[in-house]
Amino acid sequence: MGWNTLKVFRDRNAGLYLGGVFVSGFGNSAMSLAAGIWVKTLTGSSGLAALVSLCIWLPTFAGPVIGTVADRVRRRPLLVVTNLVLAAVMTASLAVRSQGQVWLLFAVLTLVGVGMVLTDAAETALVAAAVPNELRGDFNGLVLTAIESMKLIAPLAGAGLFTAFGGPAVALLDAVTFVLAAIVFTLIRVQEALPAARVRRAWTAETAEGARYLRRHPVLRPLVLTSGTAMMVAGVSSTATYAMLDAGFHRSPAFAGVLTSIQGLGSVVSGVAAGALMRRWSERGLSTAGLALVAVGVLARATPWLPVVLGGSLTLGLGLPFPLIAALTAVQKHTPSELLGRVAATANTLMYAPTGLALLLGTGMVAGLDYRVQLLAAGVLGLAAAATLTVPGRTTRTPAPAVVQPMLATTEVDAT
Repeated sequence: MGWNTLKVFRDRNAGLYLGGVFVSGFGNSAMSLAAGIWVKTLTGSSGLAALVSLCIWLPTFAGPVIGTVADRVRRRPLLVVTNLVLAAVMTASLAVRSQGQVWLLFAVLTLVGVGMVLTDAAETALVAAAVPNELRGDFNGLVLTAIESMKLIAPLAGAGLFTAFGGPAVALLDAVTFVLAAIVFTLIRVQEALPAARVRRAWTAETAEGARYLRRHPVLRPLVLTSGTAMMVAGVSSTATYAMLDAGFHRSPAFAGVLTSIQGLGSVVSGVAAGALMRRWSERGLSTAGLALVAVGVLARATPWLPVVLGGSLTLGLGLPFPLIAALTAVQKHTPSELLGRVAATANTLMYAPTGLALLLGTGMVAGLDYRVQLLAAGVLGLAAAATLTVPGRTTRTPAPAVVQPMLATTEVDAT
């Protein structure tokens, strides 16, 4: 653990935020698995149980539109209110007791998905104001580490809680974590400028500003697209897991949990190391290395040797966080505060939405092709994309959009 990593934990705002990530990440991860079990138990339908993930993931496509809210109001109060609203929304699922009430659970999870897109955008903008620039790479790496750590622990806890007390107990736990997250945001001290006093324009016009800034920026555009490519390669690979275990190694589907845990371990390690690496490499270099590691890990899973496959899962886990952390840190560094909510939300859509498309593509491929063909295709795509990043990019200056007005000088200092 490097010196800067220790400094992150000693920084009041960063430490509070990381604590909130641990708590809310635990509740969300526990609920994501328990909700699927809940639906399966009530309906007996695997298809309806799979819709749980879709409900949470689908609002990602509306990220650029939702993120506009984060640029119209101050981010810290927005996060406090949004988390309290999500807590109230989650309690509505306590009424789900029968198959006929499952629609209510789907509605709750969709609203939670919308709220998570909004809070992701607002948090990215708030972090840029609350955490010192020199700590931001280490901080973003630790945030991802916290999220991945919870994915290893919380689903098992959620399944156990569901078995012992039922779905409402897990929903109540998730609601409590939203309240705790709101409390954390009230404790963060930040100087936050008031939104600029400007004439409100059409929502679509304001949304387009964020997308246009991202598209024209010579640093951010390749980093965000690289992250989306890495997520797509990993997504296509994941859909081949069960076919690989069955046809390649004659292992039970439960062995997928071993692969997932090894990949998660790799992501935890790389999240801790990301900040130190970013002080030695450029953002583009870290992103390229991460995508290359993802591609190599996927190709290793196409081999007939189980130790190599396990090593490939570890390599994939090591590589995947690097493009995401590099892109997020660059967005916070290179984006004006008044645009940061929209740009962050648009970047998140471009980085994470390809996962859903990859799952659909991979599902179709695994039904008609040998799993090795699927893995080889994904791995070669990743290596080709990484190779293009080694070509030096143009260093043209990106002007600030003319429509952006300066922020008001009035600031708020929160102290406890």
